[in-house]
Amino acid sequence: MSRPPTFVPPACARSVRLPTARGEFAVLDARPEGAPRGTALLLPGYTGSKEDFIAMLEPLTAAGYRAVAVDGRGQYESEGPDAEEAYAQEALAADLLAQAAAVGGPVHLVGHSMGGQVVRAAVLLDSSPFVTCTLLSSGPAEVSPGQRQKVKLLADALAVMTMDEVWSAMQAFEAPSPEDSQRAADSGREDLRQRWLRHNPVQLRVTGRQLTVEPDRVGELAAVLALPKHVMSGESDDTWPVPLLDAMAARLGAARTVVPGAGHSPNTDRPEATAAALTGFWDRY
Repeated sequence: MSRPPTFVPPACARSVRLPTARGEFAVLDARPEGAPRGTALLLPGYTGSKEDFIAMLEPLTAAGYRAVAVDGRGQYESEGPDAEEAYAQEALAADLLAQAAAVGGPVHLVGHSMGGQVVRAAVLLDSSPFVTCTLLSSGPAEVSPGQRQKVKLLADALAVMTMDEVWSAMQAFEAPSPEDSQRAADSGREDLRQRWLRHNPVQLRVTGRQLTVEPDRVGELAAVLALPKHVMSGESDDTWPVPLLDAMAARLGAARTVVPGAGHSPNTDRPEATAAALTGFWDRY
């Protein structure tokens, strides 16, 4: 789970509803002073939310870019139905295309973890709305065996427990060591708990299952030759090993960035360095 430092938007951003042809979505819309150099659409990962990008919004706008971070259908402040088909990957990809149309102009796409696989699916449906595509800590196919086991445990728990009960169980399961003061502080944060409680459990079950069976579609994405691609990660990752991400970047012919000192969530671990790498990539297009 990504742990943003705060849920309070910076002065450059507004928390608003984005109306689209596929319904309304909660977004953080951050705008620079003056005309933007470009617009970025930022998609969070599994169990995450738009706030996972909150610490990047000021540096992105300072570099001249408009940045729109999105809660997907059933994530945190974007409501979603209890029907499983609403969270199928193709449905989420269609949502993304509608969000891009509503934001306007060609956009730079950034998808973290599961969000990266939704980004890939959307690009394969229609790449024309996009200037670039960045896969942030998002791998070529299913997650690692250890993560598949965690997702299954979570799905089993969600089938028989309330969201509040699952949250309490997760905190006990991930009990911090005495020296891990940051994780200890995060485990008691009410904003993280409230985000969890507002996720739709059906969304978590369906998207979690997708993460465990995702096929390798790197060849298909590589064939979208007109779209510049970028693979980013931290220097460690337990969801998709870094060497696997290196190999994926080579197969895509993509730019590759490894963010020092970051793990699976460079957007929260090292937000300024991550923002700088993104804008440096976008500046080329």
